[in-house]
Amino acid sequence: MSAAHKYLPLPSYVRVKNLENGKSIIVRVNDRGPFIRGRIIDLSAGAAKRLGYFKKGTARVLVEVVRVEG
Repeated sequence: MSAAHKYLPLPSYVRVKNLENGKSIIVRVNDRGPFIRGRIIDLSAGAAKRLGYFKKGTARVLVEVVRVEG
């Protein structure tokens, strides 16, 4: 599963926790974005499904860096 972030080094691995239901996953940051005000990370569809907010579209999340490669 992958994600986009504005400034984290590529590639990085982050833990993303859905603050509404407590579910969390680790994803690989391999792209830039999101470019919409107020959003901090853009997750792949698979990641959003695992976190339980795919149909909703957005969620309040906590992002923690796990590992930076390079």
